[in-house]
Amino acid sequence: MEVKLWNDKREREMYENFAELYAIIKATEKLEKAYIRDLISPSEYETECQKLIVHFKTLSATLKDMVPNIERFADTYKMDCSAAVYRLVTCGVPATVEHRAAAIASTSSSASVVAECVQNFITSMDSLKLNMVAVDQVYPLLSDLSASLNKLSILPPDFEGKIKMKEWLGRLSKMGASDELTEQQARQLHFDLESSYNSFMAALPNAGN
Repeated sequence: MEVKLWNDKREREMYENFAELYAIIKATEKLEKAYIRDLISPSEYETECQKLIVHFKTLSATLKDMVPNIERFADTYKMDCSAAVYRLVTCGVPATVEHRAAAIASTSSSASVVAECVQNFITSMDSLKLNMVAVDQVYPLLSDLSASLNKLSILPPDFEGKIKMKEWLGRLSKMGASDELTEQQARQLHFDLESSYNSFMAALPNAGN
């Protein structure tokens, strides 16, 4: 006898999203353990962890009404994934980024500001992937990113990300709130964000230095 988990298309989509969320949490737990045991290089870990965090943020935003508490979701399904919950929910950035942030915490720049910059980069890039291209959607995200970059004293005034965000904010301020970026503009903005993010990560001191 066949047992159906859902009664309609909406319920089916909900269970599929639950399954995907479960898979992301499990994958993150495995990745965290692999990194701790030196089974994966820091660069490989960071790339994969960043992907999982972006996917998690996108999915958890979709499920925020059905799954308001990720810890409770993990407990309900007996997942035993404390490392993944910390990485995805509490920290929100890869361990490598967290460690680099800690390395400069003793300077005039704080670890929390570095984490804030990373979060703002990820949120801005993720929003474009979700086709959030209206000026009143994009401008606040870039404004937050620009403000967080300016808080970080280790970044020079001519840092690529600062200059590009300032240029984009100037461009957007001349448009109407309901205006939308063209496909070409959105693609260029995503490229500029990705390039600036890579430059930002390169500018952080290594934890071992």
